[in-house]
Amino acid sequence: MKTCLVVDDSRVIRKVARKIIEELEFECVEAADGSEALTACRTKMPDAVLLDWNMPIMNGLDFVKALRQEEAGDKPVVVFCTTENDMAHITEALRAGADEYVMKPFDGEIIASKFVQTGLLRAS
Repeated sequence: MKTCLVVDDSRVIRKVARKIIEELEFECVEAADGSEALTACRTKMPDAVLLDWNMPIMNGLDFVKALRQEEAGDKPVVVFCTTENDMAHITEALRAGADEYVMKPFDGEIIASKFVQTGLLRAS
């Protein structure tokens, strides 16, 4: 089973994302900030990361930069899920190593389509 790490400082967002991820038949692991997420990745590298931008301790941008430096850190598909919607933020995220970008609020259909686009899921 593929795994997805959901990284968001909001417990509610993590709970909603977990439900979506598990419905897509992924095992779900959660982290409340980028530092926790990096520790989780060092324990077991996930197939995908659903990543918030604005978090305490380590934000999403710093996390993705650190992840891409880790051994096998180039493997996970990273999808930013954030309220930051200007082109400068999107470009910065993609340059830092993100694979895709979705706006909050998101739903299962949006996440599934991004997972299909990145090759994590097959189109049905």
